[in-house]
Amino acid sequence: MNLLVRQAAELDAQQVAPLIYEAIGDIAERLTGAHENKDILSGLEELVRSEDNRHSYLNTYAAYEEEKILGIIVLYDGKTGKALDGQLMKKLQEKHGSSYHIDVEAHDEEYYIDTICVAPDARGRGIGTMLLHFAEQQAKKLGYTKLSLNVETEKTKARRLYEREGFVVTEPWEIIGEPFYHMVKEL
Repeated sequence: MNLLVRQAAELDAQQVAPLIYEAIGDIAERLTGAHENKDILSGLEELVRSEDNRHSYLNTYAAYEEEKILGIIVLYDGKTGKALDGQLMKKLQEKHGSSYHIDVEAHDEEYYIDTICVAPDARGRGIGTMLLHFAEQQAKKLGYTKLSLNVETEKTKARRLYEREGFVVTEPWEIIGEPFYHMVKEL
């Protein structure tokens, strides 16, 4: 396996957007203001190409092999997430003319894994674990002592992976009215 991880680029939007959508599901509607699959994917591609939101290429890292993206991870700290979401809410309100709310997903002092997803045809190769290790390295390099993520309560397989990697459930969390576990790894 000759996999490398690199920061995503604007040109990666078409490969990155479907992975984000697969990982975050209904949250993508809230982030794009769209309701149809093609419009949601188009909106996610726009977010990836932009620099002012949580799913920007600036916050996204891609695991790739021979220029094919096999997995992605979106990383930022909790404080930055709040600022980015404020900008996105304002943009969505201007575009759609209605009030938008994006839920806070991390505490300010945490380095946060917003999104992690491996392409279906690449699963079982250790790519998800490699991306988690990459996130830990990034957090340490930037001086954070906590790495966090949220996992839907029914995703027991994913939760077990995170627990094997040293994450522990610290509190219940709610995103778009759905129950999640907030998990933290002390670094």
